[in-house]
Parts: sequence; C-alpha cells; structure tokens
Amino acid sequence: MNEKIEINEERLSAKEYIEFLKRTDLGSQYPKERFEERIEKLVKNVSISLAARNENGIIVGALFGLTDYAYWLYVTDLGVDRLYEGQGIGRSLVKTAHEKAGGEKDIAVYLIANENAIPFYEKIGMEKAEDVMQYNHTEWTEFVVE
Repeated sequence: MNEKIEINEERLSAKEYIEFLKRTDLGSQYPKERFEERIEKLVKNVSISLAARNENGIIVGALFGLTDYAYWLYVTDLGVDRLYEGQGIGRSLVKTAHEKAGGEKDIAVYLIANENAIPFYEKIGMEKAEDVMQYNHTEWTEFVVE
C-alpha cells in the first residue's frame, strides 16, 4: 500500500476504538470483565491520544500514553491495523508520542510488551527493563475483541 497516513492527537470514542481493535492484535491485551466500560475510561483519561488515519479517515494505528511531561511516558496502547503493518506507522506513533511528552532528552518511555511485539520494540531501539515493579490483583479473563 502506498497511501498517505496522517497522525494527529485526538480523542477517540470508545466505539471507534473498539472497531479499530477488531483489526489489530492489540485487543487481546484487555480483560473481558467490564470491557466496554473500561475502554470508555481509557479513551477519556489518557494523557496522549494519537490516531493514524488513512486517506479515507479510517484509523489504521493508535497510541495511548500516560505522561508527566517532565520525566516519563508510559505507553498503554500501541496498535496497527493488520493490513498496514510494516509501513512504519508504529514507529511514527511512538516517535510522535515521545515528542509530545517532552522529547528523548527528557522523557523515558516504558511499556508492557506483548510477547509477539518484542521484536518490533527492539527494532525501534527499546530494551527490556529489569527495574519495573508490578502490583496486579485485577479481574482478568482473556478474550479476543471481535
């Protein structure tokens, strides 16, 4: 594909984001419990909300992140439509989010990577960290967004 893709900071609706998730592998990271309610909170409350859209206005990539705009950016969601993978959209989304948070000289980027996505993150220069702590007692039944 040789379409023009445009990345903008915008708030997505829960409905639009769920439709996007159906075209990605990102949806498998969410628990089944109160899925729609939680997605509604997610799209409303993230610090950084980026959408990559094709020429027809369809979302082909998205990134959500939490940041303090001073020291760190935590990427909660990064996904690309399966039909658009391998075109640099994910890399561009990460770069854009990093810049919006404050730039690479000031901002450290963290995320939890799906096992299948680790090669992508390593390719864009990220490394596995050993200094991250976790407290996780959430209800979590895996499912696929369809």
